[in-house]
Amino acid sequence: MVSDASKKKAAAKKAAAAAKRGGKSSGAAASSKAVESQSNAVEKIAHGVGAVQLSDRTCTGVLGSHPLSRDIHIESLSLTFHGHDLIVDSELELNYGRRYGLLGLNGCGKSTLLAAIGCRELPIPEHMDIYHLTREIEASDVSALDAIISCDEERLRLEKEAELLAEQDDGGGEALDRIYERLEALDASTAEKRAAEILYGLGFNKKMQAKKTRDFSGGWRMRIALARALFMNPTILLLDEPTNHLDLEACVWLEETLKRFDRILVVVSHSQDFLNGVCTNIIHMQNKTLKFYTGNYDQYVQTRAELEENQMKQYKWEQEQISAMKEYIARFGHGSAKLARQAQSKEKTLAKMERGGLTEKVVRDKVLVFRFSDVGKLPPPVLQFVDVTFGYTPDNLIYKSLDFGVDLDSRIALVGPNGAGKSTLLKLMTGDLIPLDGMVRRHNHLRIAQFHQHLAEKLDMDMSALQYMIKEYPGNEEERMRAAIGRFGLTGKAQVMPMKNLSDGQRSRIIFAWLAWRQPHLLLLDEPTNHLDIETIDSVAEALNEWDGGLVLVSHDFRLINQVAQEIWVCENQTVTRWEGDIMDFKEHLKIKAGMSD
Repeated sequence: MVSDASKKKAAAKKAAAAAKRGGKSSGAAASSKAVESQSNAVEKIAHGVGAVQLSDRTCTGVLGSHPLSRDIHIESLSLTFHGHDLIVDSELELNYGRRYGLLGLNGCGKSTLLAAIGCRELPIPEHMDIYHLTREIEASDVSALDAIISCDEERLRLEKEAELLAEQDDGGGEALDRIYERLEALDASTAEKRAAEILYGLGFNKKMQAKKTRDFSGGWRMRIALARALFMNPTILLLDEPTNHLDLEACVWLEETLKRFDRILVVVSHSQDFLNGVCTNIIHMQNKTLKFYTGNYDQYVQTRAELEENQMKQYKWEQEQISAMKEYIARFGHGSAKLARQAQSKEKTLAKMERGGLTEKVVRDKVLVFRFSDVGKLPPPVLQFVDVTFGYTPDNLIYKSLDFGVDLDSRIALVGPNGAGKSTLLKLMTGDLIPLDGMVRRHNHLRIAQFHQHLAEKLDMDMSALQYMIKEYPGNEEERMRAAIGRFGLTGKAQVMPMKNLSDGQRSRIIFAWLAWRQPHLLLLDEPTNHLDIETIDSVAEALNEWDGGLVLVSHDFRLINQVAQEIWVCENQTVTRWEGDIMDFKEHLKIKAGMSD
């Protein structure tokens, strides 16, 4: 946020410094040390709190790229969490202008790696600023808009650094150029306009932008934090499941915005559709190593399949050669002199192959098979809305005169902007909310189970998954409970360790196991994919497609909706209407609505 006057002053200083370039003096070295010590002080303040909380994580690596380069290449990277190795002796390469999707199974350490980068536990050059979106914006009396544009601290720090660098004999060189580039990006004259545009894209109208941050829920404050991250436009932007708190409309806007991000982006996302739209590269965490692929998610899947097929062919060929040589050595190693010489020759060839390194067998990702127990049929109507009107107050109605039915063969996705009442509609279905007018009729024998994010808050984190299931469903044998949890991919140690040591995705699976044990006829799923990895989402979709019950889904994951929903219902303008077309048509409609269509 630089005024015209300060720009002119800075330009004059820059010109004077450029004129002095060519010679070196002890004064230049002193200035350089001053800049470095100031930068270190700022860094200590910025990450002091984070360092206190990171005792369970250790990270080592060696910077292989030039310290002043905008590309990062870290060698001999190892990462440990709670004593478990997550990455062992691997490499990390992040190139300027590329957008990376970080993939891997739940619990493999994706979020831990992002945290290690964000807290500078890896040797990342000081001139590269990092923003790791970890938590929602603080609840305070500051408005949403002011919370975004209050970046004065960074501007003041950069101006001080620029002054010190400009006084050096070499004029500050590239480091000074980068600081001026950053100061221009923080220009105060356009700050408010840019911040307002970002907030609007994430669903904040003008009235909401003026609201105090403490008046927003956690999900909306997370959106404000995301807006601030985009506004700051850091050199390295780290996003962990950025779509989790967004509706479909905001997801489309974010995808289109990140497509234009021209620095370094590393994003963890469970949405294949989002990764396809945003990413130029994929990093796959597998077998304690990082593998790099060029292209978006679909290209990664194709390339990986081809590489693994070739690797498997090479592995089989090598194993056949080894087997044939070993058999020859065993048969003729003690035979005639000629045969013995040939056997020795083959023995040397075998030893040479082993020294050179044999091709490893392809290790497939463990495919989880989820299963919901079939529940049989109930005669329709199973759930019926008859002229239902609802609002939290009579003069602020959310729905008016709703008439529709849901049966056991229904596969419905509810879409619409945040605040349109999708979650409210689910609560009317379960009976958690009562209509102001009209009635909701449920079949006498209907069992409904609802998945929502607040269920995770009810888990006792000091208990294990097994203890929790036994407590919730007393009277059942331990083995039956183990099998119930195992159906959702949680096995062995993961069943008996405290849930606080599990990943968010693993905890989501415990909730699915808890719901499935109730054998519902109708499943109401409110954002079920948050924190699940892509493979797990595919398993959930397959299980839902094979199950014989009814489904009503609220999700921001276009691909999941495409996999399981047969009807798209739009919640908007106090009513529910059926969308004529599939979910990808609806996505295109949202792009056009946001003015972002190709």
